[in-house]
Amino acid sequence: MASIFVKRTIAYLADFFVVSAFMWILSFILSIIANPYSIYVVYHYFVFVIPILCMVYFVLLEKNKGSTVGKALMYIQVKSKNGYDISYKQAILRNISKIYWFPILFDWAIGKIVKRDDRILDTLSNTTIVEEIV
Repeated sequence: MASIFVKRTIAYLADFFVVSAFMWILSFILSIIANPYSIYVVYHYFVFVIPILCMVYFVLLEKNKGSTVGKALMYIQVKSKNGYDISYKQAILRNISKIYWFPILFDWAIGKIVKRDDRILDTLSNTTIVEEIV
């Protein structure tokens, strides 16, 4: 059986692909609206689309469903440390490091440096990852 860390890593990679697919579609639509004569400007919109799409994806799914697509595939959920579903405030705080994909490494590393078994933003938001009972 895989550890929670391995499951979280695989879930995060799956979520990366899901968000990337939405990002390409949304950026393409935005580029058509903003500049219908240029074919390659879709890349210019990524910097604006990524943070918005990441926050909407992670916050809404974790708050409303308890897990993202990747977490659901790995049978893990986000819960408040008191056992209840998380609030919007907790969802936003724990996902701030996922805005541009790479700050999550610092989030995890800081958690390890201060001797936590979790990301530092999970500790600050009072949330944890639990395995679903199937």
